[in-house]
This record gives sequence, structure tokens and C-alpha cells, in this order.
Amino acid sequence: MTIAYLNGMFLPLEQARISPMDRGFLFGDGIYEVIPWYNGRPVGFQRHMQRLEQGLAAISLENPMTIEAWRTLFDELTEKNDGEYQGVYLQVTRGAAAVRNHRFPTDCEPTIFAYTFTVNAPSDGDPDHATCYQVATATDRRWKRCDIKSVALLGNVLHMMEGVDAGADEIILFNEQEELTEAAACNVFIVHNGTVVTPSLDIEKLPGITRNMLVDILRAEGWNVEERAVTRAEVMAADELWLTSSTKEIAPVIAIDGYSVNDGKPGPVWTAAQSLFARHRFSA
Repeated sequence: MTIAYLNGMFLPLEQARISPMDRGFLFGDGIYEVIPWYNGRPVGFQRHMQRLEQGLAAISLENPMTIEAWRTLFDELTEKNDGEYQGVYLQVTRGAAAVRNHRFPTDCEPTIFAYTFTVNAPSDGDPDHATCYQVATATDRRWKRCDIKSVALLGNVLHMMEGVDAGADEIILFNEQEELTEAAACNVFIVHNGTVVTPSLDIEKLPGITRNMLVDILRAEGWNVEERAVTRAEVMAADELWLTSSTKEIAPVIAIDGYSVNDGKPGPVWTAAQSLFARHRFSA
């Protein structure tokens, strides 16, 4: 039985209820985070909390708790649920207003909801036990504020299903200039001649926590890492292709639009990068 948290109470997940007037339900008016929690320790906690603060500020919603209070809440929540490897899902919406109106209301309190789910044990970089992905490609048709981690994810869902319908595990998106943005639920990296490249951050991309941690870790180890525009041609010709997210860490892509990447197996640069990430995931 999963124990959730809702507005000050711990309760079984199936008993959690929100008002149908909640603006997260009606408008997607809220922010969320997903934080890995391994053996009682969070990965990238301060970074997740900073992004939560930035996301709430972007939609003019005051953070309802301090960083210390969030940590206490998540520690208790993960202790109440089983599993060495958990993901903490947090969602903060503007709350339930008396009437449905596009304007921000003044008569409601934020809704705070959190629960945990089981995630796979993180990889140490062993290619024989890597979870590999096949991806499709498409033109990015989501809204123009993908830098906000909004609960309004219909565009991402539709793109993900586009990938599923193509027989893929994920889908990699390109803007109208044929430049890489991100995947439906991940950031994207390519490797070319030993150089690791990922798109520069802007309003078309979510500032992924794993993405940012990986860039910092690799640069601290002296790797050549570039943040810049990445063309479709570069993606299709890449020596290696990776997806990054909080629940996947660094995931090797072995096929794109049916074409093999690195002979259909994880590459040596991925092995080295994931090994480094595993060593530094709690300190980066």
C-alpha cells in the first residue's frame, strides 16, 4: 500500500481526494518535481528545490514550504513507503477556487500532493545491464514555455504516444529550424568524436536536473562538453545518443527512426559517463 501526502495529511494513495474545482485539474495550473530517493538519500535535492522555486515563481505562486520543511516531509514519506529505490513525485497547484475563472483567484490555498513510486536500481555503467532505448523523431509542437515544469503535459503525452505508435520507447523532438529540443520526457545528449554535446537551455527545453548534474560532473573531470544548438543531421550522425532524466539517469539510445546507433549497443563514452555519474550522484 502506497502512502501519500495531501495538504498536511499522510493517507493511503487510493484515499487521496482533491476538489474538482482545483486549478491543477481544471487548468493544469501547477508545478511538479520528481526526485530520486535511494536508500534514504535524495539525488540532486537542492537542485530540485531550486527548480521548484523557479517554477512556482514563473507562475506567480508562492512556495508554500521551506526547503527544510520539504526535506522533512520527503524523509517521512519515503520512510512510510517500502523500497530501497523510490521516486518522490511532488505536485503543487494553485488550489481550489470558488468559481472557474482564467484569472488567478485570491480565495484559495495551494494544493500540495506527494507520493512515492518504485524506480529501478541505478546503473553503475555496466553495458551488459543497461536499459537501452529506441527512439523516433518528430517536430516539436508543444507550447513555448517548456522551461516551466508545469503539470500541463498534454503536448508531451501526445508526442510520447506518437513515439509509441511508431514502435519506439521515446521520441526526440526538433524545432522548426530542425534543431534538437528534447524528448517527450527527457533531455538529450549526443557524442561526436569524443565530445559530449547537448542543446543550450532556453524556453524550448526543461532545465533537467540530471542534465545539469551531468554537465557539471563531466566538466569537473576535464571532459569536453558543449552546450549549443544541435542539428538533426548531427543527431542522426552521432556516435552515441543519450537520454537523461531523474528516473533514467543516463540512458543509451541504440536506434533512432529504425537506424542503429553504435551498432545497437551502449557506447564506451556512455559507460564512462554513467560510471562517473554513479560516483558523484549524491554530491553533484
